[in-house]
Amino acid sequence: MKIIALEEHMLPRDVMQSAGVDLGDRAGKRAAELDDLGAARLAVMDDAGVDIQVLSALSYFVQGLEPEGSISVHRELNDRMAHTVVTYPDRFRAFAALPMTDTSAAVDELTRCVDELGFLGAMIHGQTSNIFLDHPSVRPILAAAVRLDVPIYLHPAPAPAVVQEAYFSGLAPEVEACLSTSGWGWHAECGMHVLRMVAAGVFEELPDLKIIVGHMGEGLPFHLDRIESMLSPVITGQSLTVAETLRRNLYLTTSGYNSDAPLLCALAAFGVDRVLFSIDYPFGNSKQATSYLASAPVSDVERQQIAHGNAESLLRIGAA
Repeated sequence: MKIIALEEHMLPRDVMQSAGVDLGDRAGKRAAELDDLGAARLAVMDDAGVDIQVLSALSYFVQGLEPEGSISVHRELNDRMAHTVVTYPDRFRAFAALPMTDTSAAVDELTRCVDELGFLGAMIHGQTSNIFLDHPSVRPILAAAVRLDVPIYLHPAPAPAVVQEAYFSGLAPEVEACLSTSGWGWHAECGMHVLRMVAAGVFEELPDLKIIVGHMGEGLPFHLDRIESMLSPVITGQSLTVAETLRRNLYLTTSGYNSDAPLLCALAAFGVDRVLFSIDYPFGNSKQATSYLASAPVSDVERQQIAHGNAESLLRIGAA
C-alpha cells in the first residue's frame, strides 16, 4: 500500500543557530532527527513503509521574528526543503514556511515556493504576535493560497504568554510544558483558531480556501454537533452553517493519533474524503502509525484513500 505522510517536520541546526534560536527541551531532544534530511530519515521511512513525506519546517520558533530577520530565515528553510525534494524526488514534497510578521513578504514567499519550487502549499503555526488567521491583515496570504490553489496547513503553536500564565502556570515545569502543548493546549487552541476563521467570515469571503489541521481534527469532530447547535445560530449573515463550512473547507490528518475512537469520530463527522494520513515525524512513531493504518477498522477502499488517495487529489501528487 502506498503511503503519503503530510505532517513530517524538519529544522536544520545551522539555520536555527544562525537565527539564535533555542529549541527548548521538547524539540531539542529531536534536534538530530529534525536536522537530518537524508539517510537516517529515509531509513525510518523505509522501515515504516512510508513512500513520501511532505516536509514542513517546525518554524514556530522563527515565525514571529521581526521582518528583517524572518524573511531570510524562512527563505533558507524553504531552500533547504527544496534541495531535499530535488535530491530525492520520489520520496519528498514540501509545504512552505512563511515570514508571517511581514504580510507582503509572506505572499511573495508562498508564491515563490509554489510557482518556482513546486511546493504543495504552506504550513502556518498558530497565531503570530497574537494575530490569528481571521485578522484582516492576514487576508492577503490566504487569498494568495486561493489564487495559487494550494492549502494552508494550520499547525498548533505555543499560546501567547498571557494564556500560558493564566491556564498552565503553577505546575511542575515538565507537566506545564506538556499540558500547554501536545498534552492538550495546542489542540484546543488550534480548533478554536479554525472556529474564529469561520465566525469572522473568512470562508465566506474565500470559499475556495482549503485548510488542513492535524491531530485528527484538533477536537473539532468530537465537538461538531455541539458547535453546530450552539455557535451556528449566533453567526448571522453567512450562506452556510458552521458545520457546513467546516465540511466544505477543512481537511484533517491523523498525525499523532493511532486508535479507533478518534479515527471513527473523524470519519463520521467529516467523511473519508476529508481524512489524510500523517505521522508527526519525528514526534510520532512512524512504524506505529503505519501499522495502525494497516489494521484500522475501515474498508480497503477507505484505507487507500486515507493512505494516499486523498493526498494525491488535494495536493496533486503524481505517482512516485
